Amino acid sequence: MFIRILIFLAIVLTIDLYFYQAVKTLAHNLTSDKKLLVLGLYLTVSICSLIFLFSFRSMSEVGAWKPFKLYGMSIVGAIAICKILGMLPLLVDDTIRLISWVGSYFTHSGEVGAGGRGISRGEFLSKMAIVAAVVPMGTFVYGMIKGAFNYQVRTTKLKMVGLPKSFEGLKIVQISDLHLGSFVSLDPIKKAVEMINEQQPDMVFFTGDLVNNRSDEAEEFIDVLKEIKAPMGVYSVLGNHDYGDYVQWSSPESKQENLKRLIDIHGEMGWKILMNENVILEREGETLAVLGIENWGARMRFPKYGDLQKAYRGTEHVKNKLLLSHDPSHWKAQVTKDYKDIDCTFAGHTHGMQFGIEIPGFKWSPAQYVYDEWAGLYKEYEQQIYVNRGLGFLGYMGRVGISPEISVFKLEAA
Repeated sequence: MFIRILIFLAIVLTIDLYFYQAVKTLAHNLTSDKKLLVLGLYLTVSICSLIFLFSFRSMSEVGAWKPFKLYGMSIVGAIAICKILGMLPLLVDDTIRLISWVGSYFTHSGEVGAGGRGISRGEFLSKMAIVAAVVPMGTFVYGMIKGAFNYQVRTTKLKMVGLPKSFEGLKIVQISDLHLGSFVSLDPIKKAVEMINEQQPDMVFFTGDLVNNRSDEAEEFIDVLKEIKAPMGVYSVLGNHDYGDYVQWSSPESKQENLKRLIDIHGEMGWKILMNENVILEREGETLAVLGIENWGARMRFPKYGDLQKAYRGTEHVKNKLLLSHDPSHWKAQVTKDYKDIDCTFAGHTHGMQFGIEIPGFKWSPAQYVYDEWAGLYKEYEQQIYVNRGLGFLGYMGRVGISPEISVFKLEAA
């Protein structure tokens, strides 16, 4: 552990000192007082960031400390990313200087010129470094203030081969990845519930990650989330964060008790949680199956708690099947291979990485380098998957370019 801390500290200090050169270069023309103020402010922010990082684990996640901890970590993380981005022009400058030095060593005396041209280039690239850091920082702050709660309703016509006539026009709302431990107020969730109910859904699907780590994160939101109305029911499954796998527990029993409480909370909210099981819905003598499995991930060593064979059992005679499965990597790893009569899978998990670009005709996010299906509707022959972008956030307390989503589906016969 001590070695890891030293390595981490060395990396942080290297980035800090490297970027400090840009700040120092731009400050050299200022008066002594202003130069001292600028450099002192930079060093103060850097030292405070380090102190925050080393005290993060000891901070409470309740009361007044909760927003300080969550938003503080987002700001510190954003500062680090912006410094790294700001380093890139400096690396270009140093690379050019190194190449020039090597070239001059073989062609002249080996001395590096210090004329006005070199200094001008250094000042220019230092300014570029500051811009490369400041602009993203502004974007990150905007993402926390505005982007995190910019809920978007996305409507999709979901065509299914052989859909019974009585289920045509059925309206389903999907939400996912609430991560309630990341919210410091009830108001955003109240707003989301109002928007969900405005859609007048017949059914609501929740596809996992109700909390970040512990069931008690959801306690204060029970009365709000139980207000979601859907005459045919609210159905839910667990996500990878719901099992408490990412925190230390005093005993295996306490971890199991936490999971049991989380499952009970789903029931208290009026949600039917599907633990590797199914529900067969009937209308006018016609049927539609809703299957739900526990978390099953094919990427990045996510656990495979889900049992689709068990969830599928008893639905063999039902023509049309809808599956709730938190992790979209499950779709190609198992669903499209072994269960070709599951019409549509509903997933979440990726959050669209909470960062990207979505404009008509084009979408991009770092998430696409990890998941083939990361946001929106995908098809393979007659099977489909919809990956919800998530309603909450984790780690970074905001969203940039990838808005939180309430998905609305209207079933149609293909």
